[in-house]
This record gives sequence, C-alpha cells and structure tokens, in this order.
Amino acid sequence: MITPTMAERLNNHMNLELFSANIYLSMSSCANEMGLKGAASWFLVQYQEEMIHFMKFYRYLVDQGKNVAFLASEAVPNRYQTLLELYEKTLAHEQMITGRLNDLIEQAVQDKDHASQIFLQWFITEQIEEENNDRDIIAKLRLVGDNGHGILMIDSELGQRLFTPPPGGTVPIQIM
Repeated sequence: MITPTMAERLNNHMNLELFSANIYLSMSSCANEMGLKGAASWFLVQYQEEMIHFMKFYRYLVDQGKNVAFLASEAVPNRYQTLLELYEKTLAHEQMITGRLNDLIEQAVQDKDHASQIFLQWFITEQIEEENNDRDIIAKLRLVGDNGHGILMIDSELGQRLFTPPPGGTVPIQIM
C-alpha cells in the first residue's frame, strides 16, 4: 500500500516529468530557430519520451487509487546560444532528475513500499541511458568546437533518432 507521503512525492515527480517534456519541446523550437533540424527532431523525440514518463507516473498513481494533482509550473527557458549549451543544460537537467528518482527510491525503501520500488527501478535504468547519451553528444560537440561543418555533421546524426513508443503503442489511459 502506498503511503500518503509516497503518493505526494510521486505526484510531484509526475509534474516534474511534464515540466521536463515542456523543456525539451522548447529546446526543439530553439534548435529549429538555429537551423539545426536534426537537433530539433532529437529534442522532439525527447519530449515524446518525457510525456510517456509523465503518463507512467499518472497511471501508477491512478492504479494506486490516488487522485493526481496538477501543480503550477514555472516558465521553461527558451533561449540558448549554442548546440553545446543545449546539451549541457540537458545533461544537467537529467542529472537532477536522477537525483530526484534516487530520493523517491529512498522514500519507497523507508516506507517498505515494494511496489513503488519496482515501479521506480525502470526509471533509474532509463536515467543511466539518458545521461550517457547526453555525455556522448557533448563530447562530440566539444571535439568539433565552433567548426560549422562538424556541427552540421553532428546535427545530421542527431536527426536519425526516432521515437520508439512503448510496447502496445502508448501507456493505456482507459479507466474502468
């Protein structure tokens, strides 16, 4: 059984996942404005993944018999100077998310909430991949520096990323 504290903290994190989606949608727009269509596409895929994460938290809370609360959120940044800055901010954001997820796992352990521990484990594993991908992109961008040809090559590579929906196509939202 989920404790009120755990439910509240999961609800807060659900809202953070929605905020994350909005950050990446904004970054997509910014990259598009910079003429970096590949990065714009990459961030749009990231937005879609964050929406799936948001829905997983929503579904988990609803399945636990909890009424979710949508919290007010601050405006997301929408101005970045370089592609490197976009990815450095992405990595910092993902590291913050990892820290928050680790805190949630600690709460679940403290509450002896095995269901939430199992639920959160998927996200912890996902964060390893997220941070590793961001570090790889940052390393490439640092290698090419301000070389326009190098940036365009990386941008082209970023555009190859495709959104892969979870099995079944979406996170079911049907309530019965």
